[in-house]
Amino acid sequence: MNVIIIEDEKPSARRLKRMLTECGIEVTTMLHSVSESIEWFLNNDHPDLIMLDIQLSDGLSFEIFESVTIKSSIIFTTAYDEYALKAFKLNSIDYLLKPIDSDELAHAITQFKEKFTSNNKPNFDFESIKNWMGKSVPTYKKRFIIKIGQHLKIINESDVICFYSQDKATYLHTNDNRDYLVDFTLGDISEKLDPQSFFKVSRKFIIKLDAIKDIIAYSNSRLEIKLESSIDEKIIVSREKVKDFKQWIG
Repeated sequence: MNVIIIEDEKPSARRLKRMLTECGIEVTTMLHSVSESIEWFLNNDHPDLIMLDIQLSDGLSFEIFESVTIKSSIIFTTAYDEYALKAFKLNSIDYLLKPIDSDELAHAITQFKEKFTSNNKPNFDFESIKNWMGKSVPTYKKRFIIKIGQHLKIINESDVICFYSQDKATYLHTNDNRDYLVDFTLGDISEKLDPQSFFKVSRKFIIKLDAIKDIIAYSNSRLEIKLESSIDEKIIVSREKVKDFKQWIG
């Protein structure tokens, strides 16, 4: 089976690739944007299956198929809520909710093998799905503009490890272990981020799911979080947040 992943967050793409490998599926290509995907489809044989994120860094993934006639089966990977997913159900499209569960992925792959053969390709009404979802799905912040002296720097959401407050200021911490001052309060940022990817663990920290390296039991029924990129201060999940945090990671 020839499978590709289209996902703008590279850590998520790598995690999905590992999970598919555990299912015995070889991923041949990983793409990260609408423009990159269009160019790839125009110059390569189409795969048997596409694992497709909906919201990419440069637009909705449906835009790919406005330029390319789809010849593959698709399993959507999405953080969208159940209301928006009615569009998928009405069109009999398979989808997986993020964060992706390994058992659900294995079940979806099994269903794909049983339902879709080379002579039985699904017909997708992308326009109706796009219109439906455009009415019901919130748009979350995908990039941040940072002022450095007289210069402006663009930081993509995929490069963010966490946000934190210190000395009445708010900072963004990146996966290359750098910190940038941002013009938002932690509360303002929390409302702009995808709640499937980010969680406010305390009054001082908002962390990213894909950046979690370790979770350690801490005093007074709290949890300590270790991230992929080091932070000087301990990241502690406050006691009143622990239950919601466990549901979020689960």
